[in-house]
Amino acid sequence: MLLADVAATSAAVAATRSRLAKRAALVELLRRTPDDDVPVVARYLAGELRQRRTGLGWRSLTGLPEPAAEPTLEVLEVDATFEGMAGLSGPGSSTARAGLAHDLFAAATADEQRLLRGLVTGELRQGALDALLLDAVAEATGVPADVVRRAAMLAGATEPVATAALTAPDADGARAALEAFGLTVGRPVRPMLAASAPDVAAAVDGFAGRDVVVDAKRDGIRIQVHRDGDDVGVYTRSLDDITGRVPEIVEVVRGLPVRAVVLDGEALALDADGRPRPFQETSARSATRDAELAGATALRPFFFDVLHLDGDDLLDAPLAERLARLDAVVGPYAVERVVTGDAEQAHEAFTRWVAAGQEGVVVKDATAPYEAGRRGSAWVKVKPRHTLDLVVLAVERGSGRRAGLLSNIHLGARDESGGFVMLGKTFKGMTDEMLAWQTERFRELAVDDDGWTVRLRPEQVVEIAFDGLQRSTRYPGGLALRFARVLRYRDDKPAAEADTIDAVRALAAS
Repeated sequence: MLLADVAATSAAVAATRSRLAKRAALVELLRRTPDDDVPVVARYLAGELRQRRTGLGWRSLTGLPEPAAEPTLEVLEVDATFEGMAGLSGPGSSTARAGLAHDLFAAATADEQRLLRGLVTGELRQGALDALLLDAVAEATGVPADVVRRAAMLAGATEPVATAALTAPDADGARAALEAFGLTVGRPVRPMLAASAPDVAAAVDGFAGRDVVVDAKRDGIRIQVHRDGDDVGVYTRSLDDITGRVPEIVEVVRGLPVRAVVLDGEALALDADGRPRPFQETSARSATRDAELAGATALRPFFFDVLHLDGDDLLDAPLAERLARLDAVVGPYAVERVVTGDAEQAHEAFTRWVAAGQEGVVVKDATAPYEAGRRGSAWVKVKPRHTLDLVVLAVERGSGRRAGLLSNIHLGARDESGGFVMLGKTFKGMTDEMLAWQTERFRELAVDDDGWTVRLRPEQVVEIAFDGLQRSTRYPGGLALRFARVLRYRDDKPAAEADTIDAVRALAAS
C-alpha cells in the first residue's frame, strides 16, 4: 500500500469534526489494506510510529527537501526506513540518520511529509484516537465493538488486535481471533482510566445517591504489577517494563501471600514523615536504568485494584468484591479509601488527603467491573485546581484540524527584575472561537517568525489552570507546569500584573 493512501485518510480525518465521518474514512482504508501492511497502517492511523525511538526530533526536521510531485513511497518501505534509523548507534550514526531522513522526505509528497512529520514528533493531531480506530476495526470486520475493545484491553495494544481481526477470512474468524485474547499474568493490560469532575460534590452526585468508593489519589506513577510464583513484572501506565528499575517494589510483591496476582496502583517516593516527595523525584527514580544507583530514592507501592488472584480473573467482578480480595492480600499497601454516599463526608476525606500532600481523590462506582483502557463514568477524579495569570511569549503554528491557526502557546511568568521566565507550553482547553481569536491577536503581536514558532511582544495575559509544578532543567526558571490548560484570556489585565516567577516558586515550595 502506498503511504499516500494513509496520508489522504489522515488528512480527511483531520479535516472533519464528525466522529462518524472520521470512522467512515478509517473503515474505508482498513478494508482495502493488504494483510502484510495492517500492523503499520493501524499504528500510523493511531498517530504513532512502530519504533519507540528513532533519534529524530523537531531539529532533525528543519531544512528538509522540497516534497516530491508524485507518490511512490510504500508503507512497509517507510517502516523499514524508520527501523533502520532506530538501529543506528555509535560514531557516524547522526549523519547516517540525517541521510535516511533526507532521502525519505525527498521521496514524500507534501501530504506524506505532513504525515511523517506528525508521526516523528508525536503531534499528528488528526483526531483519530485509539478508541475511534478500534471502533473502525469493529465496523470494518463486522465484529461487535465491545469484543474489539476487550481484546485491545487484554492485548495491551491496538496493533495486534487490528492485525488479528483484519487478516481473518471473515467476521466469524475475526471474532474467534479476538476472543482468543485473554488475561495472561505477565502480559500487561491497558489500565482503566478516570473521567474528571470540577469538585467532589459533582463527582458523588453523578452516582445518583448510591454509595461510592472514594480513593485517595496518590501523586505518583501508575504501576501494574504481575506476579507468577517468584517472577514479578512491573509496568507503567504506557505498559513500559520498569521491573529492573524498581527492585523495592518487586521485593514487596514477592512478600505478599499469593502465588499469582495482577495489581493496579501507584508508586511514589515518600519523605521521612510519610508525605509524598515532589513528583519529579518519583518520575526520575522510575526512569533511571541503574536501580542500584547510590542514594536512589526508594519507591513505595500503593495498590487500589486487583485484576487476577491465584487463578481467578476478576476483571468482570464488581469493584466492591475486588477490593475485598485486594485488602486480604496487600494489607498496608492498599490505598486509603472511604465508602460513602454522602458528598460532605467525601469532601472531608478530599480535604484531609490534599492537606497531607495527596493529589486529590478518585470517586468510583462500587458495582462497576474493571474496564481497562476506557475513560468512562465509573471512575471520576477530582483534584484541587491551581491557576496562574501568565504571559504568552510565543505561539506555534497548528497542524491537522488546526492548520492555518496559531495554536500551541509558550507561557511565561513575570520576572521582577525585568523580562519573563518560561514555564511551559499548552494547546489544551482552547475552543474553536478562542483559536480564531488568538490567531488574529497574536498576528498583531508577532515580532519574529521562523516558519513554525511565532515570537510575540509579551503583552497578552492568559489564565492557566494546572495540576502542579515540577522541577525542570528544560526551562531557565527550573520549574514547569504539569497538565496546563487555558481557562480564558485576560484582556482586563496588563502583563505588568501577571504572576511573578517568585510567586510560582513560592507555590512550588508550599
